[in-house]
Amino acid sequence: MMSRLIYGVAGVAILALLGIAAFYYLRSPALDALHPRVGTAVTAVYASGTVEASVMMPVAPRVGGRLVALLGDEHDAVRKGQVLARLESDDLASNIAQLKANAAFARTDMERDTRLLQQDAIARQVYDRAVATANMADAAVRQAQAQAQFMVLSAPDDCSVIQRDGEVGQFIAANTPLFWLSCHASLRVAAQVDEEDIPQVRVGQKVLIRADAFPGKIFEAQVTEVTPKGDPVGRSYRVRINLSKDSPLQIGMTTEANIIIHTDQNALSLPASAVADGKVWKVTGGHVQQEPVTLGAKSTDWVEVLSGVVRDDVILRDGRAVPAGNLRLTMVQP
Repeated sequence: MMSRLIYGVAGVAILALLGIAAFYYLRSPALDALHPRVGTAVTAVYASGTVEASVMMPVAPRVGGRLVALLGDEHDAVRKGQVLARLESDDLASNIAQLKANAAFARTDMERDTRLLQQDAIARQVYDRAVATANMADAAVRQAQAQAQFMVLSAPDDCSVIQRDGEVGQFIAANTPLFWLSCHASLRVAAQVDEEDIPQVRVGQKVLIRADAFPGKIFEAQVTEVTPKGDPVGRSYRVRINLSKDSPLQIGMTTEANIIIHTDQNALSLPASAVADGKVWKVTGGHVQQEPVTLGAKSTDWVEVLSGVVRDDVILRDGRAVPAGNLRLTMVQP
């Protein structure tokens, strides 16, 4: 009788313990788990830049003057030598007339002294002085005429006018560009790449371009040049990216560029939330253990896993969770 009583008490105790365990098991929250996703992972370097013409020329006066005529404007296709603008040159014209008169007088003196020298009527030194004076007068005329030509701004080649500044009557200072020309040029993006990323950038790499002017659109381009000298202040290097001829982007637009470094068509990736401090929770035989992983390309929500997991592994979606006791897993789609 005693033995049966002890058995009965033990049985009640065991049932009670099982009931408590089941209670806590049912109350414990289910943890989301998933298999790594298989898909394309792209490693890219980000850069910001501006659209520009690959050959862009400023046209500016070499001397200051008042603008009296505008013969070219934005969007014009101009030919080499075509006059684009004229600056006021009345003073120069008067100066040239005066210098020509001086030169004519100096030549007359030189011719007279030449005849006198042939007759031994003057010293050789007097003749030499007359020749030098005539030569200096001619040089002064040529200099003034060249300066007058600077008051006429002409196209240096067959180009398109992409920017025109200044208005008739306005004083244009010397070396101030009045026109910007795009000559025989396709468009490109001049982008700045951080010095930490520049070792990965190579000529010929594919580039994806986005611009605020065309929301939702992505334009393909190609790296054509990496500037060897960096900017020590901005800690960046300039990368030139050629655009296609049919690109709708316009000069001066700001862009964001992703330079494609590497593409893996069968990459494993996990939600970014599954990785904490370089580790994930891997479920094996009903138990969990932390597994260090090596990460690759990252996006806002996903991260490529280069090592540490395989396709069939079961990974907790919350890498910062602290699993304890019996596990209740809910498998979710990656």
